[in-house]
Amino acid sequence: MARLAADISSGRLAPGARLPTEQALTEALGVSRTVVREAVAALRADGLVVTRRGSGAYVAEQPAGPFRIAAPRTSVLSDILDVMELRLAVEVEAAALAAERSNRAEVGAIRNAWRAIDGALRKGEGAVAEDFAFHRAIAEATGNSQFPRFLTFLGSHVIPRQSVRLSVDTSAERRAYLERIQHEHERIVAGISHRDPAEARRAMREHLTRSLERYRKLAEGEKHGRG
Repeated sequence: MARLAADISSGRLAPGARLPTEQALTEALGVSRTVVREAVAALRADGLVVTRRGSGAYVAEQPAGPFRIAAPRTSVLSDILDVMELRLAVEVEAAALAAERSNRAEVGAIRNAWRAIDGALRKGEGAVAEDFAFHRAIAEATGNSQFPRFLTFLGSHVIPRQSVRLSVDTSAERRAYLERIQHEHERIVAGISHRDPAEARRAMREHLTRSLERYRKLAEGEKHGRG
């Protein structure tokens, strides 16, 4: 499948061109359908391919550049802290821009994403996907397409709790931790809804800074534990 990626990168497969079917690729390359599906998924993750339900896979009209953030290595806190610092540098201003530029529908999408986190928490779930969707909705509301593209490059793995086990022991403590995060989200929603860029910026900064501090403490504990 490296040949397919090379054909896309070189322009031999033009933007908008439909990829061969799974069956055609399987026969042409002598590999299984599973291998083909995994390869197409990798091309999609690289921004080279888009899929359309019921239609197939196509070369992206504007293939993504080489910038990518790899998923943090599980339990390697230094990787997670690096990505969180990067998010802090970007998402604080995204919240302010969303407060300035968002329309009613975009504010509604942010509120719906925030409520979806509540729904997941009521079911006892970790709400990782819902949390990512919340931050992406804010990025979409900036009116600058590069913000949501950036978050897509980062991927949902930037929600740290799916990579690192929380330093709590009971389900009640875990729920209290997630509810604190949701209260921080509520303040962000309020700042954006009230068209208050300064408050939205401040709320997002405090939310991400608190998360960063939580995981820095975990990293310190891990370091001392090894020492």
